[in-house]
Amino acid sequence: MGYNINMDQAKIDAFIAHVREISANPNFIHHKWFVKWHLQLVERIAIELVDFYPEVDKDFMRLLAWLHDYGKILDFDNEKEMTLTAGKQKLLELGFSEETVRHAIDCVEMMDNHLTLDMNEAPIEVRIISSADGCAHMVGPFYDLWWYENPNKNYEELMQDNIIKLKKDWDRKIVIPEARQAFKLRNEYHLEQKGVLPEKFLS
Repeated sequence: MGYNINMDQAKIDAFIAHVREISANPNFIHHKWFVKWHLQLVERIAIELVDFYPEVDKDFMRLLAWLHDYGKILDFDNEKEMTLTAGKQKLLELGFSEETVRHAIDCVEMMDNHLTLDMNEAPIEVRIISSADGCAHMVGPFYDLWWYENPNKNYEELMQDNIIKLKKDWDRKIVIPEARQAFKLRNEYHLEQKGVLPEKFLS
């Protein structure tokens, strides 16, 4: 059963505006593209997935989409801790209820622990935002931007880095069946682009 809230749209809009602002900070390595080519896509995919799970609150999923990488934007090397502390503080400052903030922070913390927790056993909101995050990486220039931001690596290293990321997303993060079905061919295409070739191309 999903978590239901009556959330003030103005508060959500204020938080999104805040995240847009801090994402544009030149000290954030992804500042040139992060909003357009990640956060907005995570939100779009999450909202589409909610259509399959009407018990889930769309407003809450919008909040999670813009919260899930909050710590990374502020302090790339301490992203988990910063989301749990600074993220919580900002949401409370904007007037979100303590219950909503606690639930949102708990969801992001579970998502961040996808390597040790089975996302299939997580609450539906966590499964959706985790899946949306992984799927968003397969849309637009996300994997190409790794090359752009790491010009000192050779192409074989860059390809291997992206294979590791892609497999981690597919094996650990993308758990919603509708997301896996919709993105299966994209996943195969990206693996092939990164050097994981099929036994045959014409069968």
